[in-house]
Amino acid sequence: MTSLDSTLFEKARSALNYSYSPYSHFAVGCSLKTTTGKYYTGANIENASYSVTLCAEAVAIAHMISQGEKKIAEIFVIGSGDALCTPCGACRQRIREFASDDTLIHIGDKNGHRATFTLGELLPHSFGPHNLEHTHD
Repeated sequence: MTSLDSTLFEKARSALNYSYSPYSHFAVGCSLKTTTGKYYTGANIENASYSVTLCAEAVAIAHMISQGEKKIAEIFVIGSGDALCTPCGACRQRIREFASDDTLIHIGDKNGHRATFTLGELLPHSFGPHNLEHTHD
């Protein structure tokens, strides 16, 4: 495993401050680094209509895509609770679209790093772009 990117942690911790979470009071911040070395952040954005709430990971990925990047190298997710705040199932699938099974996903709180998983560990046997590749005879 590579050493932890302190910039990735600091950007995730900073993003936590921008959470809009008036209903759950559970703030989440995310920072991702692309394979070109650029960083993108996101914070969860809740909505009174809960189904349209945006996860921090979804916001960071949307920010990345809107800037022309398409490949995640690693991610750091920070939650405000005591338990590990791993990406939800939907975000694991969002990450899968732009990452590989060996992409590192770091989990922490505002005090620092608590755990690291690969995407393959969090989403084994995933459905991804490779499943939709067509072969031509």
